[in-house]
Amino acid sequence: MEFGCGDGNQLKLFKFKSYTAYDVSNTIIEKCKEMFKDDTSSSFFHVSEYKQQTFDLSLSLDVIYHLIEDETFFQYMNNLFNASSKYVIVYSSNTSENEKAAVHVKHRKFTDWVTQNKPDFELTEHIPNKFPFDEKNKKITSFADFYIYKKKEVK
Repeated sequence: MEFGCGDGNQLKLFKFKSYTAYDVSNTIIEKCKEMFKDDTSSSFFHVSEYKQQTFDLSLSLDVIYHLIEDETFFQYMNNLFNASSKYVIVYSSNTSENEKAAVHVKHRKFTDWVTQNKPDFELTEHIPNKFPFDEKNKKITSFADFYIYKKKEVK
């Protein structure tokens, strides 16, 4: 399951047995439904249709640093982790440095939020980006890394 599926281009890179996506944009949802109309394993919904279902994996790819308002960030993060029964994968920046950030970007040290608010998850792997952000090569580099969380076993 993915919160914030965007235009669907990332989904083209994956092979899932079953994929469910939620997004805030009805336009994006309709675009993805059309793009993947022949893919019976994929479903797309407006985020208002999310009813607290859980999935083995929840994904957040290039979303967190676009959540400018704190309340939206908190709600998104709660939904993201509450939706997972096993794993959460995040692709995002993980810093509070916003001095050079674009207007539509708010970097957050989201790993601190997870530690404080979702103690039932542990960070099992951090995969640094092979192409770290470079001002001269903005189109082919990124300030985001992969962060893989696993739900802790109940004892």
